[in-house]
Amino acid sequence: MNIPTPHISAKAGEFARTVLMPGDPLRAKFVADNYLENAVLVNSVRGVNGYTGKYKGKSVSVMASGMGMPSMGIYSYELFNFYNVDNIIRIGTAGSLREDLKVRDVAFAMGACTNSSYANQFEMPGSFAPIASYALLKKAVDVTKDMGIPYKVGNFLSSDNFYDDSLSTMKWAKMGILCVEMEAAALYMNAARAGKNALAVCTISDSLVTGEATTAEERQNSFHNMMKIALEIA
Repeated sequence: MNIPTPHISAKAGEFARTVLMPGDPLRAKFVADNYLENAVLVNSVRGVNGYTGKYKGKSVSVMASGMGMPSMGIYSYELFNFYNVDNIIRIGTAGSLREDLKVRDVAFAMGACTNSSYANQFEMPGSFAPIASYALLKKAVDVTKDMGIPYKVGNFLSSDNFYDDSLSTMKWAKMGILCVEMEAAALYMNAARAGKNALAVCTISDSLVTGEATTAEERQNSFHNMMKIALEIA
């Protein structure tokens, strides 16, 4: 496929080698407006604005993935395979499945379990285990330690369901899953297939254990620690 793609209008070379991907287009704009120097709009298809600018002298891009694995699957695939992006860092939100992982805490997805059929396309003779890039994960842990920010590393659940009619989500906690979100597994699978690097860095926006939750405005405009960590490793 040539570029522009059906979902991204950028020209060749307009994306940096590292792209930060929040789910929310407004969070992408917030990062561009508040952290990047000389940010330029490079994509606006379907209102999923993408920007490229400088952070501490290095070129970095930020663009939303939208919600869910099908949306993340499209955007990450096109960035990895058509725009020569090497690294995608998801900066998203997740719901905690543990008492010791509290609202506004930061967590890194070493792996991403899923109830999705996304992996079926690869026709593997078994179950594929989506995992993060170790290089990105190690950098993230080192940077977070240096910044003095509390964090946890572990397994996430990437779910196709936000509203779970079977109420099965908490069963994953018995297997040590830290939290639930909706994109990391697809991102990790696309990175593996393309031979690229991916990491999901999430801020806990709500707790399925305590019921505590943040507002939509907080999720859009705050969670600065997660953004700073991602930018530093970029």
